[in-house]
Amino acid sequence: MQSITALADEIRAGRRVTAGEALELYRRAPTALLGRLADAVRARKHPDGIVTYIIDRNVNYTNVCVAKCNFCAFYRDVGSPEGYVLGFDELFRKIDETIAVGGVQLLMQGGQQPGSAAHVVRGSVPRDQGAVSVVQAARALAAGSDSHLAAVAAAGARGDRTSDRGRLDSIPGGGAEILVDRVRRLLHCHGKATADEWLDVMRHAHRARLRTTATMMYGTVETDEERLEHLLRLRELQDETGGFTAFITWSYQPDHTELAGAEATGLDYLRTLAIARIVLDNFDNLQASWVTQGGKVGQLSLAFGANDMGSVMIEENVVRAAGASYCMDEAEIVRNIEDAGFAAKRRNMHYEILGDPICREREVPRMLELATARADGDITRPEELRFYPARSRTGKQERLQDGRIAGLQEGK
Repeated sequence: MQSITALADEIRAGRRVTAGEALELYRRAPTALLGRLADAVRARKHPDGIVTYIIDRNVNYTNVCVAKCNFCAFYRDVGSPEGYVLGFDELFRKIDETIAVGGVQLLMQGGQQPGSAAHVVRGSVPRDQGAVSVVQAARALAAGSDSHLAAVAAAGARGDRTSDRGRLDSIPGGGAEILVDRVRRLLHCHGKATADEWLDVMRHAHRARLRTTATMMYGTVETDEERLEHLLRLRELQDETGGFTAFITWSYQPDHTELAGAEATGLDYLRTLAIARIVLDNFDNLQASWVTQGGKVGQLSLAFGANDMGSVMIEENVVRAAGASYCMDEAEIVRNIEDAGFAAKRRNMHYEILGDPICREREVPRMLELATARADGDITRPEELRFYPARSRTGKQERLQDGRIAGLQEGK
């Protein structure tokens, strides 16, 4: 194996690293050197000195989930008194609130369960729905065959607003975790999507001219080699299709989870981000994960390969359930970008520049904390979900009682 110094010189010259070289860098290179190498890759791809961000909203339409991933603090079992499913009016209100502050995208994320209200969000703003949801839909249609994976992904590319799926504009990279099945089995997420299934959804989406992102959640049970295997599988698919717009990595948040354990350090995050920027030489964009790392580490990410500050977000519930509650509104994101020496520009989901910060154009109310799916203590049930086919004993009894009451009322 050549010296770290010689390898660094070749990376600066633009040579692609091998799996063995990436592992050597990750384990042995000084953090400052890793940062400089990653920053050199960023500067080569983005010489204009622009750092982008998007105004959007994570709509977690339900926390009821049958997957039961042991790293997740957000999910609740079917029939749990803490479970919720958002109704149509709640979803439409969130859309209106998002548009009012300049939002250009909804990211639909929720537990794996049938019959949610997510399919009604059509046409108001572009909508993302994750790869795992596509896998589940394909399995329901035909045991996850390639033809149905392609059909589900292509439905979004056609912008078909007449189907029950609604209009799918892109596929976010959530659910990737680590794309190694040994890890996925230990995390109890293998059942919702294998590594190959996740990659196949992205492959078919790209062939259907649908753009997607890629993610990695690290710091659970994976080895260094498995982290690098994840990155290399993404690089291989990007060589094949060119359909990924960006890569986002974040550390596992252990609080309130079944898996428990300790959170990776901020230093580990910066090294992981930097090696990702070096390995993923065919990805144009890397996001900073301030949502899990905080604003200042997010700002420091811009010196370790990131060229995008991610989302103003407006609402987030999944990471918050594990104890992370960082919040940055547009004004603070812009300040962090500019204080790091870059120009801040708004973008859309395709990383197309939309313009200067909205907070510079008009008065926008400051956002000091992220919105939640529902207010604490709100246990209302939307009318359209009155006969939702709950599988818990309590849910079935309530549904049966509602049916009896409705029958008595009709008989009067």
